[in-house]
Amino acid sequence: MIGKQLDKNLIAFGKQVKHYRTEEKNLSLRDLAKRCDVEHSKIAKIEKGLVRIQLPTVFELAKGLDIHPKDLFNFEINE
Repeated sequence: MIGKQLDKNLIAFGKQVKHYRTEEKNLSLRDLAKRCDVEHSKIAKIEKGLVRIQLPTVFELAKGLDIHPKDLFNFEINE
């Protein structure tokens, strides 16, 4: 059960990343990758909720999106 909950939260986190990248900043995957130390292919997987990410990656994404890291966690936790 915990695995499915984690998956839902990873998907929600990924949607936040994609929202800020596309809707707020109008960046392509490659544009964001150039602004932070995360490869574009990994960003694509993060946005789909396919990978578990570490805190340094969250900070890099926030830096590339020019937002506070907490903004990426602004979603309902699926319990």
